[in-house]
Amino acid sequence: MDDMGERPPLGIRLLSAVQKEPDWAAMTGEELVTFREAVNRRQGSRSARLITGFPDRGVSIGWQDVALPDRVVPVRVYRPSSDHGSGPLVLHVHGGGFVGTAAQCDWVNSHLAARLRAVVVSVEHRLLDPGTSLPPAVDDAWDVLRHVVSNAADWRVDPARTAVFGESTGALITALVAIRAREHGPALAAQVLVNPVVDLTEAGFDHDSTTRHADSPTLTVARMRLLQRLAVPPGTDPRALSPLHADDLNGLAPALVVVPTVDPLADHGRRYAERLLEAGTPARLTEHPGATHAFLSMPGVVSQAKAARTAITEFLGDHLAVTVPKAAWT
Repeated sequence: MDDMGERPPLGIRLLSAVQKEPDWAAMTGEELVTFREAVNRRQGSRSARLITGFPDRGVSIGWQDVALPDRVVPVRVYRPSSDHGSGPLVLHVHGGGFVGTAAQCDWVNSHLAARLRAVVVSVEHRLLDPGTSLPPAVDDAWDVLRHVVSNAADWRVDPARTAVFGESTGALITALVAIRAREHGPALAAQVLVNPVVDLTEAGFDHDSTTRHADSPTLTVARMRLLQRLAVPPGTDPRALSPLHADDLNGLAPALVVVPTVDPLADHGRRYAERLLEAGTPARLTEHPGATHAFLSMPGVVSQAKAARTAITEFLGDHLAVTVPKAAWT
């Protein structure tokens, strides 16, 4: 799709005008921690909901600790207020990479929980920094998934109806978890990847969309470079952490790949959907012209977020065997 003439939504342009882009290349580890703490406080605040969206009132939202053998991982749980018994499980992974919190995704996760009568568990995974690369974040999502499925009765979920869903770096984590699940279980009914990062090699910067949207208001190539440096420290093979370069993508859970067109990562999503289809894995690509990276977490300023949420709801509803009328999914 030709997106040469597209402009970001007015609200995004206004936000970009008042927010100064940090010097990602010069940021120290201490500055990174200070920066992300400030960003996460802001994104998780009630006032931020004018941008991040208002949760569905029919869903309870709360933090919970998942006690694993070697650590505790916080998760944000979204559960329909009216009990329908054991519903589907949707494991969600927020984006940001070195910033981000599950609370910034309350809008989409609460609405999914309400419309699918599902329990959505969003993993507050370890964030990237000079001492934490990508594998620990993947392990957090993977171990939480296995824990919840293994204790399905306690979580009141149906383990036979499990899907995974991630945004941006969270979509990278989700894609890697889906590959692990094919090898080790549990069986997944679906995977949803929203504006995914799927290539941490140097080739990941060579796509047309990366050049065209290198200075987009919600994601720049400079920020992508910092993500790459933190995710793949020296001595690590970036191909092993890049789903686009996986040797075998056959037999994975059916995928929905959601692509905003004004995004340096747009071609990552497009190419990954192609590779899934080439490998024999069912995959659907939906593009949202004029939307920017991370648009699903900014419904207050990007109108395309609602259409994307509807597409995700319909896709998950079909694959999780949800019987709620589709008219209620919008």
